Amino acid sequence: MVDVRIEESWKSLLAEEFASDYFYELTNFVRAEYGSGKRIYPAGKNIFNAFDRCPVDKVKVVILGQDPYHEEGQAHGLCFSVPEGVTPPPSLINIFKEIKSDLGKEVPLSGNLERWADQGVLLLNATLTVEAHKAGSHQKRGWERFTDAVIRHLTEKRSNIVFMLWGAYAQKKGAFIDTTKNLVLKSVHPSPLSANRGGWFGNHHFSKANDYLVSVGQEPIDW
Repeated sequence: MVDVRIEESWKSLLAEEFASDYFYELTNFVRAEYGSGKRIYPAGKNIFNAFDRCPVDKVKVVILGQDPYHEEGQAHGLCFSVPEGVTPPPSLINIFKEIKSDLGKEVPLSGNLERWADQGVLLLNATLTVEAHKAGSHQKRGWERFTDAVIRHLTEKRSNIVFMLWGAYAQKKGAFIDTTKNLVLKSVHPSPLSANRGGWFGNHHFSKANDYLVSVGQEPIDW
């Protein structure tokens, strides 16, 4: 079993993944990439940041992204999020605009979504590492299989989770989620290319998520 530094409840839930051959090969690849002198994002300590900030029993909402940001200083292990002081990318700006339209909350200056993670929002990218300036460079190395397992194990152990699936990639990845015991919200991706064609603005995902959480006896998210 590969010894992974990750929050204990996830370490337990995903033990069979960490013990598998594919994860061993993935770990060797990722270690080699970080040790090669290439710039790999996020920093190694933040690869499992989404899990560390949101233990299994705290998960209320799952937002699925694809790759970490691949420009300097942006990725810190939470999909769509950037660290304090970093300009929010266009997709995140569109997320904030929809929240303002949906819930009346002003667009924040900070693009750091740790405050969401700490409330139970699992900000999960399908691929957890990437080489600088090379989108998709760590795809098809095992991360997708791992994050599929995250969703599968989570839905087997838990119920009444809101899954936000934005864009065709996320919707395909979440196709097996049991909709009889969870809420699945689908729309186009918030990136300008997709959002400006229609279907992102006015999707009301944030109010729908909170209405559902309240209906099953949980605290809503302060978006």
